[in-house]
Amino acid sequence: MPEYAILILPSANRVYTDTAPALVRAELSAFASTLASATLTGTDVRTIGGVDYVTLTTDRPLSDDDITTLSNVSSAYALFEVTGELLRPLPMTPVARFDSDLLTIQKYPGKTNEQFTQLLLNLTLLASRWGSDPFGRALHVLDPLCGRGTVLNQAMMYGFDATGIEIAAKDFEAYERFIKTWLRGKRIKHTAQSGVLRRNKMRLGQRLEIEYGATKEAYKAGDTRRLNYYNTDTLRTDELLRAESVDLIVTDAPYGVQHGSRAQDDSLARSPHDLLAAAIPVWNRVLRPGGAIGISYNTYVLAREKLADLLDRAGLTVVTGPGYDELVHRVDHAIVRDVVVARK
Repeated sequence: MPEYAILILPSANRVYTDTAPALVRAELSAFASTLASATLTGTDVRTIGGVDYVTLTTDRPLSDDDITTLSNVSSAYALFEVTGELLRPLPMTPVARFDSDLLTIQKYPGKTNEQFTQLLLNLTLLASRWGSDPFGRALHVLDPLCGRGTVLNQAMMYGFDATGIEIAAKDFEAYERFIKTWLRGKRIKHTAQSGVLRRNKMRLGQRLEIEYGATKEAYKAGDTRRLNYYNTDTLRTDELLRAESVDLIVTDAPYGVQHGSRAQDDSLARSPHDLLAAAIPVWNRVLRPGGAIGISYNTYVLAREKLADLLDRAGLTVVTGPGYDELVHRVDHAIVRDVVVARK
């Protein structure tokens, strides 16, 4: 049977580098249904020439379309066909509208690894009704706890529209500075509007609304994408977005006490369970039927069963099986991360 080997992209985070092979194996299982010409028959981790590779076997050779699809596996640095003791490099063509520095320039404490962010977005996308042709159309991605916008940037890389909501003003201001500087530096044609966010004459926070084209020609032709960031409470999501207007919801749940939501008495709710219990029904109202929601979380502060129950109560179906059941991994001594994906 044909065999292929994926060289894992080195990460500045050594812990994630060690974890990446197991996560990529799970991700490959989720990608299996998208292969047009071959059937995935197995995955493994092999040491070849002193270097670890994630290997996959198929019942027939991968087509060019299959290679293009697998080029978007997170942490995939290079793809080879294994022929005896030799590795033949295959041309990878990932869906990347912009340079990788869109994902890597920002450095700050607590930043989610951009390779993991791509993994989370991929798994959510593959679980949706668009999963059989994951990059065939422009989708609308929402991160309702977006921090400094790693999910938004990955959505931009895929050519998707993106909306972020975050209550912390300092994160909003840092992202606004970054993305405006980045767009200008790359000479990407765009318009940007920012200012006070209001609804029904009530001040809710700040807003940043950007329309851009991947190229000048695309912008002139009206082939544009939208990037919106709202600095306000995530529980107001359904006040800001139309019902059933979002295809994918992808977010990092609070790992501890650094995120929150304002309650009616203006106290800051910091419990991840309490926050998600209040927020998931709100998020679900803006999610389109057939869409999916992917949430990563710290197992030390939130049990998988409780998160799955919250999603079930909202009428969402938790996705289980190959690619979705073996994603637990250590981030540091205080965080063991897992992922739950559910479909509407």
